[in-house]
Amino acid sequence: MKIISASKFCEELLSNIMNRGVLNLSSVKETVKKIVDSVKREGDKALIEYTAKFDGVDLTEIGLKVHEEEISRAYECLDESELRALEEASENIKFFHKAQLSEGFSVAPFEGVTIGQKYVPLSSVGVYAPGGKKLYPSTVLMCAIPAKLVGVKDLILCSPPSKSGKVNPRILVAADLSSVTDVFRIGGAQAIAAMAYGTESIPKVEKIVGPGNIYVTAAKLEVSREVAIDLPAGPTEIVIIADGNANEEYVALDLLAQAEHDENALVILLTNSKSLAEKVNNRISTLLRRVDREETVWKSLKNNGFIVLVKDLEEAVKLSNLIAPEHVEILTENPDEVFKGIRNAGAVFLGEFSPVALGDYTSGLNHVLPTGGYARVYSGLSIRDFIKSVNFLRCTPMGFKRLKRSTVKLALMEDLRFHAESVDVRSEEDED
Repeated sequence: MKIISASKFCEELLSNIMNRGVLNLSSVKETVKKIVDSVKREGDKALIEYTAKFDGVDLTEIGLKVHEEEISRAYECLDESELRALEEASENIKFFHKAQLSEGFSVAPFEGVTIGQKYVPLSSVGVYAPGGKKLYPSTVLMCAIPAKLVGVKDLILCSPPSKSGKVNPRILVAADLSSVTDVFRIGGAQAIAAMAYGTESIPKVEKIVGPGNIYVTAAKLEVSREVAIDLPAGPTEIVIIADGNANEEYVALDLLAQAEHDENALVILLTNSKSLAEKVNNRISTLLRRVDREETVWKSLKNNGFIVLVKDLEEAVKLSNLIAPEHVEILTENPDEVFKGIRNAGAVFLGEFSPVALGDYTSGLNHVLPTGGYARVYSGLSIRDFIKSVNFLRCTPMGFKRLKRSTVKLALMEDLRFHAESVDVRSEEDED
């Protein structure tokens, strides 16, 4: 990794890093639009044709929907420890998201007037689960469990089939543990289009969530005028803030853990200790000897791996907030004190026994987090992504009298006479 000063980092690199979320989809936009339009127009026929073309699978006889028997057999493909890990993760994710549940609220600004909100779940949600080189059954849990907890009735999942026509058993088990309603063996941009517009086999949904490749991301943006979507998913990111007390082994491995996700992953250590910087760099060099130079982790560190020397932890926090990363890990003598200054992060991990990997899998936190600097204004996936709020007002005659004069005055100021009359007429009835 490159060890550089904070001043050089700010002068040469910070601007590009802060603008990393700008997506260039020009290379796939035309192809994706063609796929989306075909699925919208031809439904299942287009899905079958694209699955044969891109996945090498003929779904004519096997069908698009994954049946219960195939899901049941999927459990037999996992060993006991794999199933136990998914079940533990599932229970902890449920525990964390149950704490977010609320039916709404009502308040009375004064006697006779009650205002508030009630929360209503979306009727239908579609989850996309990649099925290529990287499989993320944990992401299925993260996307589906919060939706089901709030009461989403129809929760479907699309995932591309293997050459045998089967959806990966780990994905199927995760979907079953999450109470997904139906699973379909469709991937890519065509799956996103199917969920957005509906086909003979796949129902139209109100919102689509879940990560995917550049074609999936482009498709989600293409259909976003028709359905709600989550944030476009970008390469994973970590900023570690560490002082001289940090364990270089922990720091090195936590950086490498993010680097192995994606060759464009952003991997940054901010430290006020030159000694730690050198130790971490040396330790990473040693650990990389057992990894082929062509592997993702090497490319990631070469492209976007930095060790930045800051003058103090206050400067580290300032830089971290400017970067607004997906993950911030704080490995300092007093992590809670540093945490007070963190404003922009998808999730924060405090202390040496809170590595990001625990948040990725089993702690219960949701790992679907804003990347590309979106953490400046967006939050991670939660139950709020699957509900809408409905405002309500209830006035008694006393409350009405309290509000009527100002309401009529404001309506007349805006030259909306019937607004004013709709209030005045009630005043006349009250006076009668």
